[in-house]
Amino acid sequence: MSRLIGVLIGYLFGCFQTAYIVGELKQKIDIREYGSGNLGTTNAIRVLGWKFGAITFLGDFTKAVAAVLISKLLFDDPIVGFYAGIGAIMGHNWPVFLKFKGGKGIASTLGVAMAVNPIIGLILMAIMAITIYIFRYVSLGAIIMVITFPILAYVFHGEIEYIILALVLMAFALFRHSANIKRLLSGTESKIGHKKDIVVEENAAQEDESVK
Repeated sequence: MSRLIGVLIGYLFGCFQTAYIVGELKQKIDIREYGSGNLGTTNAIRVLGWKFGAITFLGDFTKAVAAVLISKLLFDDPIVGFYAGIGAIMGHNWPVFLKFKGGKGIASTLGVAMAVNPIIGLILMAIMAITIYIFRYVSLGAIIMVITFPILAYVFHGEIEYIILALVLMAFALFRHSANIKRLLSGTESKIGHKKDIVVEENAAQEDESVK
């Protein structure tokens, strides 16, 4: 029962959508209608800029950390905190208050990892950052990071329940990145800093002006 309550607590935290709130407050827009339509850091950067992208990352990261730590304290059981982390990712990816259209859960996954085991969290952050720096693909960094999570759960914990939960988070992320994986394999994935969506929107606006 405590594990289920942990998931529910985490889900409520996860439903706090930083990108949606920032979009509404900054430009009075629903960010899901712009760029990739994703409620996450990358799309926030693309649509709102780096400053608000950083705020989005921090908010999504922090809500996952809070969900895990609060559940740990409430039940005095670290594994319940991990279940809350699962719930936080579910809430972020499929928020009930926004018709289940959320993000991909990468910043929140890093938050879960950091709260469950800070060493694992730091290693995963480093892996993701290095991958993005070398290859310039945010999605590739996220994919490699989540694949590494179960391996580190085995190395640092060794308990089957920790490994299974890490595998669940990996499965969530890979599912949400299925389109990115296809684009990576076909060589059509956008690299970091690419302005494809913005250029398309600007061209469309220019065409509208020329018609008037």
